[in-house]
Order: sequence, then structure tokens, then C-alpha cells
Amino acid sequence: MTTNQLPLAPGTWTADPSHTTVGFTVRHLGLAKVRGRFDGVDASLTVGDDLASSQVSASIELGTVATGNADRDAHLQSSDFFNSESNPQMTFVSTGIEGEGEEFTLLGDLTLNGITKPVELDVEFFGTSEFPMDQSTRAGFSATGSLSRKEYGIEFNMALGGDKVMVSDKVALELDVQLVAPSAG
Repeated sequence: MTTNQLPLAPGTWTADPSHTTVGFTVRHLGLAKVRGRFDGVDASLTVGDDLASSQVSASIELGTVATGNADRDAHLQSSDFFNSESNPQMTFVSTGIEGEGEEFTLLGDLTLNGITKPVELDVEFFGTSEFPMDQSTRAGFSATGSLSRKEYGIEFNMALGGDKVMVSDKVALELDVQLVAPSAG
């Protein structure tokens, strides 16, 4: 049975930045995975009467990239990768939400490096709970997907012989999001 709605109260739910992570993983030298995250995330979910009238939007500050290596973070912010001086934000706006229960597919447009492309994220809904510190209702989600760096004009690389390159084209996306319910009244 399809309910065609999200199991949340209508209104705009906002991401709690202290409990939200936008992460990524790339393969380095074809050998190891390098993980990173963005600390500057602003996101919201506007719950409508049904999935068609619900919308997700997010803005990520590219200058907040953190991989555990300051030199690598600076390189990622350079024109070789994010060009964060000219394009300080990555944005996402949903174009559709499909699914029911605990599993959804989030379709949307991701803009990175001045280029907008469609992306698809597999979303898992973990339910809601009251946060005891402020008695607000929270909802939890995780999402995964991937993108091609080249599709966003991010083509920096070095051939290492054979079919190996320094940094994979494929970027795996991993999000954990905690949303705060709209205030009553």
C-alpha cells in the first residue's frame, strides 16, 4: 500500500547542524578510500500534503571541507577541485520524492562548480523522537548516492600507469541528517 506522503507533520523541518553530516569518499591511487565532510550545511525539508508537494533544499559551504589533512583541504578548495573562491556553495534542490515507509528515493538538481546536474539519493528514514534538551521533535534520515567529478568540471588528476589515477572520478556521497520539526504555533 502506497501512502504517497511522508510520515512527518506538515511544515518546514530544518537540519540540526550539530547532528548532520554531509560526507564523501573517493578512491586514492586506486588503493585506499579517502573520506571527507563539509561542516557548513544548511538544509530543510518542507513537508506538504503528499510527496509531490514536499521539497528538500540544501546549501553546503565548500570552504568547510574537512578531510583530516589541511594541505589536502586547501587543494580541494583550489581551482583544481571546488574553486570555492568563485563558487563558495554547493546547492541541492529536490525535483521529486518517491517511496514509502522507511525507504525513499530523493531526486534533485545538484549545483557544484557552477554546473547543475540531476542526482538520485537512496534515503532511509529512521523515525522521530523527542530531544530531551529542548523537547523538540526530531526526525532522522540517512542518504547515499554518487556522482562523477568530471560531470561538474572537476577534472584534476594524474595518470599513474595502467588504468590507475591519483583520484577516482566517482565520488560516493553519505549523508546523516537530523531534522528539527517546525515550531508549533
